[in-house]
Amino acid sequence: MTTRPSAALPSSAKASGMPNSRGWAMVAAGALVIMVVVVFARLSYGFILPFMRSALGLSYQQAGTLGTASALGYLLLIMVAGMVASRWGGRLAVLSGVAMTMAGFGGLALASDYRLLVALMALLGFGTAFSYTPVISLLAAWFPERRGAVIGIANSGVGLGLLLSGSLVPALHASYAERGWRIAWALFALTALVALVAGFFLLRNPVGAGPTGTHKVDKAKVFRNSHVITVGLLYGIVGITYIVQAIFMYSFALESGVPALTAGRLAAVTGILSIFSSPCWGWLSDRYGRALVLRICVSMTLLGILIPVVTPTLGGFAAHFLIVGCTLSGMFGAILAASTETVGPHEAPLAVSFVTLFYAVGQFAGPAAAGLLIEHAGGFRSAFAACCMVLAAGVGLTLRLGRARR
Repeated sequence: MTTRPSAALPSSAKASGMPNSRGWAMVAAGALVIMVVVVFARLSYGFILPFMRSALGLSYQQAGTLGTASALGYLLLIMVAGMVASRWGGRLAVLSGVAMTMAGFGGLALASDYRLLVALMALLGFGTAFSYTPVISLLAAWFPERRGAVIGIANSGVGLGLLLSGSLVPALHASYAERGWRIAWALFALTALVALVAGFFLLRNPVGAGPTGTHKVDKAKVFRNSHVITVGLLYGIVGITYIVQAIFMYSFALESGVPALTAGRLAAVTGILSIFSSPCWGWLSDRYGRALVLRICVSMTLLGILIPVVTPTLGGFAAHFLIVGCTLSGMFGAILAASTETVGPHEAPLAVSFVTLFYAVGQFAGPAAAGLLIEHAGGFRSAFAACCMVLAAGVGLTLRLGRARR
């Protein structure tokens, strides 16, 4: 049974399952929140890392530990965020998370002590946990018949954020030298403030998914759902590989002789492609099934990471960023849409948080393990070769996904 929104949609919008003008405003606010809490809070660290590491004298292992601190914060609160969203509504969780993220950005713009940096990176993880999965489940509950397309459109915020940060961070470094990375964190804090205001005015809970809802969430039913578990395992693999390439691929390109501005532009191309590819993959997953779309996306991502391992040249990195721009956002949208397909609307926040717990575990383990491989076991090529092996297991899981749903 579909949950009706608290603010009525026109009959034509209900019939098509697509948003009306109020719904589009909500999707736009969701995209802005996603850009702040996913890209600026998590993925942009990969662009800032070379300049921040140089200015503060950090080793690659210490840099990887900072990424792990953010992932640990995400891991510790992801299920708490799902329970808060299920009990009190996604809107409250999202606003709380964006506020945490804004505070973390402000601290990172000023801090130099390594222990304080670890704490602030963990705060960014807390903010992402409280914002990302609740905003995804909120949008899925509003538009259940087009959840893949709507989540894909909202996830375009990832592509836009990658475009902005991939262009902005190297340019700030070129203009302001060692202060550039601090200015980047400060600008992220200002953007988070805009997202907080937009979320306050535009995001709304569906009926039955807020503090006045009457539904009881059967946690055991969600946790035993074989389809949800399979989606979670696949999301864990995506978590390992995505965060490692987001944090270290830019540095790999610089070490291989690619100029910083060129590498930044290549990453910006990834963002541009993600803006358009995310809605396309979402629409395809609505039409042809999540399993098929995920099989294609995971396989292509494996190829995209393998190319610079084999050929660490400008052409190899260009191919990587091109392929990743076309596929990674598709994996996110299809996985999150798939996680809500076999549960009720009021159980969706918990299901999304549960599968994201696997993703958070992967993100927690990935940066530290990759840092160790880079420092002590063959450098960047060995780290990304390991990512390719993990993704090969992910391709196998996509073959099980359709069967698990049935």
